[in-house]
Amino acid sequence: MNTTEILEQTKKLVSTDREDKHGDKVKNHENIGRLWSGYLQNKTKLNIKILPEDVANLMALLKIARTQEGQHNIDDYVDACGYSAIAGEIAEERTRLSTTLGENNAEKDRSTSTK
Repeated sequence: MNTTEILEQTKKLVSTDREDKHGDKVKNHENIGRLWSGYLQNKTKLNIKILPEDVANLMALLKIARTQEGQHNIDDYVDACGYSAIAGEIAEERTRLSTTLGENNAEKDRSTSTK
C-alpha cells in the first residue's frame, strides 16, 4: 500500500458514519480526556488536564508503538493517520471557538466600558 492508498483508507475510516456505533468523536475525546486526567491526577497528585486533541494524539502514539512489536499491520498506520486527523480537527475547532469567544468578550468589554 502506498501513501495515497493509506490516506484513502484513512479517509474511508474517518468519513464513514461511526457516530451511530461510537457516538460523537469530539464528545468521546472530551470524556476520555476527563477520565484520563482524573486518573493521572489521583495517581500523581499533580494537576493534569488532558485535552481532547491530546487524547487523539496519544492514541496515534499508541498506534505507532504497535508498529514496533508483532507482525506488520497496515491498520496501525491507517489508524495513526486517522487519530492525527481527528486531533487536528479538534484543535482547529477549539482554536476557532476560543477566538470567537475572545472576540465576543472583547466586544462586551468595549460596550460596557463606554457606558
